[in-house]
Amino acid sequence: MAIKLSGAEIYDPAHKINGERKDLYIVDEKIKTNLSDKDKLEKTYELDDCIIMAGAIDIHTHIGGGKVNIARTMMIEDAHLHPYSSSEICRAGNGHIVPSSFTTGYRYAEMGYTACFEPAVLAVNARQAHMEMADTPMVDKGGYVLLGNDDFLLNMIHEGATQSAINDYVAWILHASQCIGIKVVNAGGIHAFKFNQRRLDVDETGPTGSKPRDIITKLSKAVHELGIAHPLHVHASNLGVPGNFESTLATISAADGLPIHITHIQFHSYGTEGDHKFSSAACAIAEAINNNKNVTADVGQIMFGQTITTSGDTMMQYFGHDHASPKKWTVMDIECEAGCGVTPFKYRDKSFVNALQWAIGLEIFLQVNDPWRVFLTTDHPNGAPFSSYPHLIKLLMDRSFRNDVFSIVNSDAQRVSNLKSMDREYSLYEIAIMTRAAPAKILGLKNHGHLGEGANANITVYRKQDDIEQMFAKPAYVFKNGELIVKDGEIVKTVQGVTHVTKPEYDQAIEKPLTKYFDDYQTISLDNFKISDDEMVECIGSEIEIN
Repeated sequence: MAIKLSGAEIYDPAHKINGERKDLYIVDEKIKTNLSDKDKLEKTYELDDCIIMAGAIDIHTHIGGGKVNIARTMMIEDAHLHPYSSSEICRAGNGHIVPSSFTTGYRYAEMGYTACFEPAVLAVNARQAHMEMADTPMVDKGGYVLLGNDDFLLNMIHEGATQSAINDYVAWILHASQCIGIKVVNAGGIHAFKFNQRRLDVDETGPTGSKPRDIITKLSKAVHELGIAHPLHVHASNLGVPGNFESTLATISAADGLPIHITHIQFHSYGTEGDHKFSSAACAIAEAINNNKNVTADVGQIMFGQTITTSGDTMMQYFGHDHASPKKWTVMDIECEAGCGVTPFKYRDKSFVNALQWAIGLEIFLQVNDPWRVFLTTDHPNGAPFSSYPHLIKLLMDRSFRNDVFSIVNSDAQRVSNLKSMDREYSLYEIAIMTRAAPAKILGLKNHGHLGEGANANITVYRKQDDIEQMFAKPAYVFKNGELIVKDGEIVKTVQGVTHVTKPEYDQAIEKPLTKYFDDYQTISLDNFKISDDEMVECIGSEIEIN
């Protein structure tokens, strides 16, 4: 069976196609640029008033794991305010800020997204995280497993383990947790917090004698030497603290020129200038990204309104609990591997700090020159729910609209921000890079994020509209592996995605000290800790795709 998509403008940056009118074909779940004699054309979509991009990919969104369920429980009022009834096609669900698992998949697909990646999988809790993501329909998934605060790695560094041994542990944890990348949150800081150490900057020494710089250097080297596509995914020190841009620059230097990805970088781009002792350091951060080709970043844009912050950074979540809105918060830990903090928060446009945070994120977007190295995220739900992406895209593409919004935020924030002087408007081609081609490239997803011959037929068709926000909010058609799943922004068929993993080689001798460590200190055996390929399919319910 062949499907023809005829007459649309194509935006496919992976093949340098910028708005050309071309026909595409879907044959057996794959994209073809031409039909062979044996391909029988069954259906044609006439798309003269449309544009086509590959299915969008979110590289950083909290959609699975214990912290997400805690957030859903804490924001039960959000669930009550946003109920979704079941239909012949869709399961019932609820929530806007932290939607239930089924609703999460539906909302992403309705916006044209076909893959999402959970950035904070606690290894001991990976089984539950994968079950939850398997329960999220419509999109492919993947996870980044947390290291950098676990006792085993910190002890290895303290005892002078070789880089080769650290590499073996990193590879082993990827296999055991069925993840695609490595994430470090406030390197060493979560561990230090358990010893009542309330601050830990990049070059300070933690309780085990290691510095965050050492942890980042060794992990970034491990990821690079193992050939893992996605660079070390780093939540830097001192999130949200005025003056933390210097910690961010130090974190970049800790990678020693190796690939490093700084996540939700807006929260790490603050200075201390002005009467409020809080200022934008977006210019310095953007300059560092522009000058260091090994660095990529997602922004973590905030949007005004109610949300909830969910993070492995217990140290910073604890410090922020006084600002909780509504007044409730949770900080917890599992098996001394990492941490978890959940705090509701409401961003207000009349707040100086919140308004400047909003401006800082946009300043970074507009000052980083290369759209292949900056990624569109809100750090869902920390900065805002992912459903705000169409609004964010409009802010980036429409300077007049951006300035109109800027004109109504806190006046002090307006005076100290350079946002209004920034003329740049993102093009459709750059949006396609930032939300499709670049995420696929940085994750090593060779058959995703592009519209070339043999790619998976994950395709989003937008009907041209003057209002960019409305256009991106409700695609005309979304195809997942060649099947039509969304029409005019509504689900027409439900499908299940795969889980993307990576499996670098390692010396299995690493299991000898790991077995002793598990026997001595953990409440689960080493064998039960590991998730097998068969368990992923037969018990958890997700096919895996090895990248």
